[in-house]
Amino acid sequence: MQTTQIDYFPILMQMILAVGFVVGTIIVSSFLGPKRHSANKDKNFECGVESIGNARVPFSVKYFLVAILFVLFDVEVIFMYPWAVNFRDMGFEGLLKMGIFMFLLIVGFFYVMKKKGLEWE
Repeated sequence: MQTTQIDYFPILMQMILAVGFVVGTIIVSSFLGPKRHSANKDKNFECGVESIGNARVPFSVKYFLVAILFVLFDVEVIFMYPWAVNFRDMGFEGLLKMGIFMFLLIVGFFYVMKKKGLEWE
């Protein structure tokens, strides 16, 4: 099957339309939107709390470690959903592979517990 450049014309038109819509919306909203500036409106606002002091306060590494471990174990649990849906079709081989996966997951969890990665000081 031969493809020519004319076959890509609908894709080009869709891209032009999408970019044109975005640019047009930004331009029109800048003309039609309200333009009331004041010292109170132009202040930085974060969650209803006034900004005081240095924004570069160091966080504990434990905070980031717990966040990364949460994402890691959460993603591993997501891998179990396709296995649970296709459990009967995969048979004993699928059960064995998931058993190995669960074993490695539990070993990793006990390693994290042994290193006290989830304990706050």
